[in-house]
Amino acid sequence: MDFDEAADALYAAPSADFISRRNELAKELKAAGDQLGSTRLKALRKPTVAAWLANLVARELPDDVDDLLALGDEFRAATADLDGERLRDLTPKRHKLLDQLAKSAAGLADREGQKVSADVAQKLRETLDAALVDPAAGEAVRDARLTSALRHVGFGVVDESGEPSNVTALTDERRQRAKDRRRAKDNAEAEPEVDTESPAERAKREKAEKEEADREAAEKLAAQKEFEDAVTAAEAAEATVADLDTQLTDARDALIEAQEAVHRIGEELDEARKAARAAQKESREARKRYNRL
Repeated sequence: MDFDEAADALYAAPSADFISRRNELAKELKAAGDQLGSTRLKALRKPTVAAWLANLVARELPDDVDDLLALGDEFRAATADLDGERLRDLTPKRHKLLDQLAKSAAGLADREGQKVSADVAQKLRETLDAALVDPAAGEAVRDARLTSALRHVGFGVVDESGEPSNVTALTDERRQRAKDRRRAKDNAEAEPEVDTESPAERAKREKAEKEEADREAAEKLAAQKEFEDAVTAAEAAEATVADLDTQLTDARDALIEAQEAVHRIGEELDEARKAARAAQKESREARKRYNRL
């Protein structure tokens, strides 16, 4: 099992089992010799209920999600062509498909024993709509590893807290650059290269490439160290929280026991005082009877 397989298995787990499942899978990766994968897996966040439901839909209904993303492509094409009539035709399809997916999601959640509130249902619908509107959000939904619901707000995609999402929009310019790179690569493979470099130029280029490779390797190593330190700090913080939580529970239990002991001792004290008063009264009566003799 590699990191991607472990991550897929983790986000396919029931929401309530996420933490325990993450720990199990991280141990498996570590035992298999993938320390970095284990560390990366430990850093994955637990999805909100809405994100968990969106991930479930993506896994269980991949064809429906593909239809949603394809409809988004049609919307963008019609918008680029300023085709108002086409947009009017597509809008009812958009609402119908979102309604169908929302209804199917409710059935899937019920099958998994997960209650879906009105708020969660709305966040799921917003996530699916963001997937339709934004290509990168669509790919994130299709990957089925969301940790937060998404929402398209006009200028981009945000998560449930209102913060910009980490999905990256795939613009037409980036698509064109990708096409250009593929075309250049195909041409390079089709035409044999003619070496016109002089030995000095080649040495200079190779030196520059080595320096660039060394720099990238150093940056990657530093980034990996920073990432691992952050995960270690997070794990230490979680351990501290767990320890303090245990201490708090123990203290509360001790307080309850002490309160029960105070109540019990108070009742025993009241009984002892009653017994003492009765004994004093009996003593006085006995003294009176003795004095009359």
